[in-house]
Amino acid sequence: MPVIECDVEAARAALEAAGVEVEPGNTEHEHWRARRGDATAVAYDGKVVVQGADPGAVERLLRGAGVVDPTADRAHVYFDGAARGNPGPAAVGWAVVSADGVAGEGGERIGRATNNRAEYKALVRALEAADELGFRRVDVRGDSELVVRQVRGEYETRDPELRERRVTARELLERFEDWSIEHVPRSVNERADRLANEALDEP
Repeated sequence: MPVIECDVEAARAALEAAGVEVEPGNTEHEHWRARRGDATAVAYDGKVVVQGADPGAVERLLRGAGVVDPTADRAHVYFDGAARGNPGPAAVGWAVVSADGVAGEGGERIGRATNNRAEYKALVRALEAADELGFRRVDVRGDSELVVRQVRGEYETRDPELRERRVTARELLERFEDWSIEHVPRSVNERADRLANEALDEP
């Protein structure tokens, strides 16, 4: 369910110019409602929420009309997994950061795992969070070169469990309209690293 931050009156004008019928909202908080194909757009203060089987029909129209802030739905996503021992007690940390600041973050223990499995688990959890928060474009950053290169298809994934997690990560990435994944030094990934280690240190 995309949440599109925009000037809702400009969005209304763009929809009407494209021949979409716009109706009054159903509640005092709704500015207007519009339907295009299998999608329904509902305007609130400063945003349009799109529901239905094909929300992209409305989103593409609004983006094409230039009424959407191109940075509004983009986030930097950081992930890190930590394991004490290989395998050993493990935890994950993640942070989703937008132009407005930290949109979400977390850390949790995941039981016993190898470091690489913990890294994949952290990546999956970070992508799930970004999707739940409504971001449609993500720039993913992690300090595991192995995981980043496997996800990009530059390294083979021989371990069956890692291969399965790579497939899950790729499926999550395909939910976004645009994405990138890059390897960064640990110093750049400090927030996710700290969250993972804090979770691991909890009694």
